Amino acid sequence: MNISESSAYVEDRSPGSGRLRPRAAFTSDAPVIPLDGAWRFRLATGLDDLTEGLPEAGFDDAAWELLEVPSCWQMAGIPGKPGYGAPAYTNTQYPFPVDPPRVPEQNPTGEYRRAFDVPDGFPIEDTVLRFEGVDSCFAVWLNGIRLGDGKGSRLPTEFDISSALCPGRNVLAVRVHQWSSGSYLEDQDMWWLSGIFRSVSVIARGIEDFFVRADFDHRTGRGTLSVRTTPSARLSIPELGLIDADPAGPYTFEGVTAWSDEEPKLYEGSLTTGGERVGLRIGFRTVAVVDGVLTANGRPLTFRGVNRHEWHPLTGRTLTEETMLADVLLMKQHNVNAVRTSHYPPDTRFLDLCDTHGLWVLDECDLETHGFAYANWRGNPSDDPAWLPAYLDRAERMVQRDKNHPCVVAWSLGNEAGTGQNLAAMAALIREHDDSRPIHYTGNNESGSYVDIYGLMYPGIDEVEAIGRGREQRTTDPAEDEHRRGLPFIACEYAHAMGNGPGLLAEYQAVFESHPRLAGGFVWEWIDHGIAQVAEDGSPFYAYGGDFGEEIHDGNFVADGLVFPDRTPSPGLVEYKKVIEPVRIVIDASTRRIGIRSLHHSRDTGYLRFSWTVEDDGKPVGSGELSVPPVAPGNETLVPWPDDLAAAVDAAAKEASGCEVWLTLRAALAEDASWVDAGHEIGWGQGLLRPSTPPTDFTLAAALVREDAITLGVARFDRRTGALTRLGALDLEGPRLDVWRAPTDNDELGLAAEAAAWRAAGLDRMHHRTLTVEPGPSGLVVSARLAASGSCSGLGIVYRWTTRQAGAGADATGLRLQVTVTPEGDWPVPLPRLGVSMSLLGTDADVEWFGRGPGEAYRDSQAAGRVGRFRSTVVALQTPYVRPQENGNRREVRHARITTSHGPSLLISGLPVIDLTARPWGTAALAAADHHNQLRPDGRIRLHLDSEHHGLGTASCGPPQSPQHVLVAAPATFAVEFAVD
Repeated sequence: MNISESSAYVEDRSPGSGRLRPRAAFTSDAPVIPLDGAWRFRLATGLDDLTEGLPEAGFDDAAWELLEVPSCWQMAGIPGKPGYGAPAYTNTQYPFPVDPPRVPEQNPTGEYRRAFDVPDGFPIEDTVLRFEGVDSCFAVWLNGIRLGDGKGSRLPTEFDISSALCPGRNVLAVRVHQWSSGSYLEDQDMWWLSGIFRSVSVIARGIEDFFVRADFDHRTGRGTLSVRTTPSARLSIPELGLIDADPAGPYTFEGVTAWSDEEPKLYEGSLTTGGERVGLRIGFRTVAVVDGVLTANGRPLTFRGVNRHEWHPLTGRTLTEETMLADVLLMKQHNVNAVRTSHYPPDTRFLDLCDTHGLWVLDECDLETHGFAYANWRGNPSDDPAWLPAYLDRAERMVQRDKNHPCVVAWSLGNEAGTGQNLAAMAALIREHDDSRPIHYTGNNESGSYVDIYGLMYPGIDEVEAIGRGREQRTTDPAEDEHRRGLPFIACEYAHAMGNGPGLLAEYQAVFESHPRLAGGFVWEWIDHGIAQVAEDGSPFYAYGGDFGEEIHDGNFVADGLVFPDRTPSPGLVEYKKVIEPVRIVIDASTRRIGIRSLHHSRDTGYLRFSWTVEDDGKPVGSGELSVPPVAPGNETLVPWPDDLAAAVDAAAKEASGCEVWLTLRAALAEDASWVDAGHEIGWGQGLLRPSTPPTDFTLAAALVREDAITLGVARFDRRTGALTRLGALDLEGPRLDVWRAPTDNDELGLAAEAAAWRAAGLDRMHHRTLTVEPGPSGLVVSARLAASGSCSGLGIVYRWTTRQAGAGADATGLRLQVTVTPEGDWPVPLPRLGVSMSLLGTDADVEWFGRGPGEAYRDSQAAGRVGRFRSTVVALQTPYVRPQENGNRREVRHARITTSHGPSLLISGLPVIDLTARPWGTAALAAADHHNQLRPDGRIRLHLDSEHHGLGTASCGPPQSPQHVLVAAPATFAVEFAVD
């Protein structure tokens, strides 16, 4: 092939040539030759560096290296070894000049060759070569014969090879270009990676295609089935009594079990013709929009969803089935019921798993042209007729491949591709092929008349509420406005899970559940796209944009998932699980009744086992089972306390501990499920049965002035600064007022960009100035001021230290600190935090606390924190976000014990509660680090005891923080007590 010929198909807008018509993905017992494995590979620098003899069967490729197929060639050296090129990340910008359909002359090109044998008896006369996914453009030769070329990276391409295939040895050659005209349609907020990244196979073709229609009538319980096949075949479904029948039907079956995410019933069957058998898995279900409400099987459908890119930190977009299964199981285990396949159809095996285990899928086309937004969408392919064949091709290939999956509840035209006639044409083509599923698309706030679902990205909570009530802002076109107001709504992206966050999940969920028009949403996104790397010192870390020398990049915006790159759940996923739990438990201690509310779509709560535990100061004092009658979907019931629970509560009430008594109810699986073992917790609720007893008054001790210090009970203070330096035998530094935190991604990014305002106000460089130190007969009073250089504003501080006199009938080592803060001057910015910080000698410590736990929590992300007694270590309390930032806060701590190897334990009590953070490094080091491996313990344990934090929000990609979670600089008083043991 000469250069001009290659350039022609690379930059041609057409989707390809020589390809077979698209068809469903399925497996059969027909012969197949898998071609995954080691291929000979060479990376050419561009069109002027192509191998002249690449297609020829006799070409000597022995000197070429071996590369595994499937794979992304940039990931071949991950981690830390020489690879081919390098990954590059951009969110919306194209990483090349925008000049469609032209692409850079220096176009890295992977040249692949694979020899394989065709066994005797293989049916050569009717055989296809199938590529499941190639990024971004490729041409194919078999035994020197050019088969064709194709684009559309994340969709299958098939070629008829019956005239090129021969018995014995065959040689397949593939040329893959990193950039092509197709790249303009694949600007999808992810790493730019290239190669044959999904499987390749030679398949004997018998049954060419089929389309299963399995509808469910919720009023009668009947299932209606018809299967359209090419060529004709015979259908058998033994469980339904159908044997060797004409698949066209239609057939009606009484009393079938409908498929849903909660009960993913599949009826096993087969299509047979000649010597071939194709397995079928049929799920009866009907999706419809009824009076502006999205329904499945006659009931309103609410997505508790996530957006999912395909990603693995070692292999990029090449995933094993085990990795896909891990995603599905984690989603199910965290109450997720839906996936938007952002922003392309996934590996078809993922849809098989969703069919099996039960996840609704919004199947999205391989389309995004976001980079044209920088030119105000001028030249956008979505409205250019020259691109129409490419648009239609991608839509048809998606629908044809995935049409038989019951999990696919709706089609999505793509993502952030603006608006235009090509999108409308895609919708029309999809309806022509499949009118059984609604169509979604979001390109701007005025959804087109060609969609069936109104979708928005990152709407504010007030906007979602208005849409739920049908009071959203009107569009400019009255007809368009009327159409849109009749559509169900989904937040196809909301709650940006970047770094520490997202906040506001509970607030969003409350609105989703308040209005039938609101069909829920999909959190952005499932996984952090970190790339596993090893630093020069041997420490591992996850790379993000800019770590590979990209000319332009979007930094760690690619690390915005609910699970970390290794698929460890983040605190955000744990919070999401609690917020979206399908069974709600409310405890009413005054009436001794328990409310159970089911948010299930299809099943009752009979599959759950309910249990209770009573705890006094976090210590169990009773437990048992709770009998709950099955609650139907959408219903609720009240259950009286059983006798053993009432007895345990009464016994706890008689104890004179003075501590809080809590009742916790759990709803867990009674039996094993396909996605988790019995005992897995689905939902829980807590109720406070007895508050703690306030401390009694006591006689205060005097602060005594010594030659070099001030003493107050067992506490020792610096005579000049008033700083606490020692408590009993424990050396301390601090505490002092602290208002700075290492900014989170939500603090740093987005329209709010609060961290920039904080730095402009000098909150990252505040200076503490002691004004007076006044020991007296009732304690020590220290006045101070906290302010930044160059700023006329500050925070006036009064530290009031008191302790009990020895023999006062209480713990004489208890040292109380009351902090009064008064803003001075103009404070146009909120505070990141408000509390005191202090430090102890050590690199790690045991931490035990009574408060919310076990994971981190903040004021707008604390639903998952149950009140109890928990233990950990300082090191284990750190949350390893891909980019280091504020993390690890434990919310509403009543009391805690910190134990190092350098002295007695430090006891801390909130009066009544505090937020507690413990770290083996300082805030400055945390804020300065680009990757987690750069953080090193510095010999001191830092403790942050906070009255409050500014909320997390979701502003890195979404609305600003809600007013109720803004930490306003206002007069405040808080208190904490210290002791040693």
